[in-house]
Amino acid sequence: MTLSAQGFIGASARRGGVAGMLRRVGAVQLDTVSVLARSHELAAYARLGPVPRERIERAYWHPSRPAAFEYWAHAACVLPLGEWPYYAFRRRAFRARGARWHQVSQRACKEVLARLRSEGPMTATQLGGAKAGGPWWDWSEVKIAAEWLLDIGEVICARRAGWRRVYDLPERVLPAELLGTEPSDAQCVSHLAGVTARALGVATHADLIDYHRLQSFLKDTPDRAGFLDDAARAAGLVPVTIGGGPRPVPAWADPAALAGAAGGSQGRHRVTLLSPFDSLIWDRRRTRRMFGFDFRLEVYVPKPRRVHGYYVMPLLAGGRLAGRVDPARDGKTLIARKVSLDRPSAADAMARALREAATWVGCDDVELGQVDPPRYAQPLRSALSRAR
Repeated sequence: MTLSAQGFIGASARRGGVAGMLRRVGAVQLDTVSVLARSHELAAYARLGPVPRERIERAYWHPSRPAAFEYWAHAACVLPLGEWPYYAFRRRAFRARGARWHQVSQRACKEVLARLRSEGPMTATQLGGAKAGGPWWDWSEVKIAAEWLLDIGEVICARRAGWRRVYDLPERVLPAELLGTEPSDAQCVSHLAGVTARALGVATHADLIDYHRLQSFLKDTPDRAGFLDDAARAAGLVPVTIGGGPRPVPAWADPAALAGAAGGSQGRHRVTLLSPFDSLIWDRRRTRRMFGFDFRLEVYVPKPRRVHGYYVMPLLAGGRLAGRVDPARDGKTLIARKVSLDRPSAADAMARALREAATWVGCDDVELGQVDPPRYAQPLRSALSRAR
């Protein structure tokens, strides 16, 4: 159910292209690290296949017809434009708190808003500079003001330029029906519960909280489980029980996902590499529970302590997470610095995934590094030769 909901099974998952994919998963995480490509590009590629990267970027950040915006969901995410009203609860929470990481200058906020009104959309650099001159987190007063205005919804980011946020006024970007809608906190959470269930097929209470990172919002809720159950019922979800563990776990399912599961086979499984920030594996505990696959992000782990590598991408094949690879690029060569396979039969799938990813990013060869366990190295080399 989850693989189907996430768009990894069948040709129907590719309908609507990148925009359809974004609506299906509800949120696509952004990250500054780029190895083969940036994470938001990899999320589309993993589901849709080798769509040209410029087409993916244009679908997210169309210069004249915005279809998405950037805001805080699971993390910094690209979100369908129609979701704007349902993050009102978070905008109100930011405003009530009064600050985030930096002290905000109200004078700078007024100046930023005045310049956006008079001069149009601008990046932080165009507004006066993103940094104060120190480390990356040493933001300028202008950057702090722009980000705070983004937090509270007085500006919006519906486009990036050279990986820089372009700040604009909501009234210039949003249709009137979205701009004038202000749901209550309960209505926002109920809507997002529905988004989560549609994106995962079936969701436990923990899943409903984690997918849109509702932990801080719910921290003072006395009956958290009851609040979530009310939200799920209001969203039209179906109560279900998940078995297979030491005790049954109550959960909520998307009615369409239940109907699809009852209908049997839904098509061919996608064979692909996943970004470490892909929504299929956001929750490491859920990943372990569903796939028996322990996944750890090692980008921020010191090199001598890394087990699998810097930017480890899991291999999805046949509905299983069957291995992982730490890729890099050297000119027109994709280098698989370290490959780990869970079983010999995964060699063919890994070879296919590596060849497709290499072609997608403009590489014409794949170079194999360390293979774990070593006895799988020769089957993988042979599979790579066959996959040319």
